[in-house]
Amino acid sequence: MNKPFALLLALSAAALVPAAHAAGNLDCELRYNLSGWSLIYKTASGNGTVTCSNGASLPVHIQMKGGGLTVGKSKITNGRGNFTGAISIDQLLGTYASVGAHAGAMKSSNAQVMTKGDISLALSGTGKGWDLGVDGTAFTLSRR
Repeated sequence: MNKPFALLLALSAAALVPAAHAAGNLDCELRYNLSGWSLIYKTASGNGTVTCSNGASLPVHIQMKGGGLTVGKSKITNGRGNFTGAISIDQLLGTYASVGAHAGAMKSSNAQVMTKGDISLALSGTGKGWDLGVDGTAFTLSRR
């Protein structure tokens, strides 16, 4: 996938994120690496770091699990995520839900938006692998 298209996809996904909750104005970013596979069942794991505008930082473990009509194997390196709606870094831990469609071969890009209550997470990343399908996914962040 070419870079302009990947950027457009990421910006489109970010535009879908609801406006931050009035009290939730902490700006936080997730930088991560993730690898996994899917054959009807989808699983991936990795690590990352959440950094917030107030100077707080938190190393996290990432676990993705889901299923649907999906097949593939992929690895995302130097992925990015942006959170909205939180007032503390601890609120960012937990499970986010998303439903999406994906397709890619060799070099691929990914962008998706997921939610956990009032908190939203917009992810974008590029990597290697191949994938095709439609699935529902639980994306869990826990302390590393």
